[in-house]
Amino acid sequence: QVQLVESGGELVQAGGSLRLSCAASGLTFRNYAMGWFRQAPGKEREFVSVITRSGVNTYYADSVKGRFTISRDNAKNTVYLQMTSLKPEDTAVYYCAADRTTAYHTASYEYDFWGQGTQVTVSS
Repeated sequence: QVQLVESGGELVQAGGSLRLSCAASGLTFRNYAMGWFRQAPGKEREFVSVITRSGVNTYYADSVKGRFTISRDNAKNTVYLQMTSLKPEDTAVYYCAADRTTAYHTASYEYDFWGQGTQVTVSS
């Protein structure tokens, strides 16, 4: 079955950096656009970033643009989220998701498979 396993979340000070990873199995990774979402306590899940199948195109939420970078390695079936200049408001559980359509989407309902999430906590 399809599995998406996130890792890399931890407690970090404001201004610091983290790199999240999401390892995929059970699917043909190169056929899926990959997205990152996050959910803070008491808030709805929100879009963070997405990368197309080939990795050529990326898209970011305004709140993370210029600070976060999404990338993928299709040979390793892994998608990454490099996060820099972290802020306390970036604190959330971060989820990766796979979307089998050719377009790339920002709405969570468009995604077919989800990971279990990894906690990122940014202290002030």
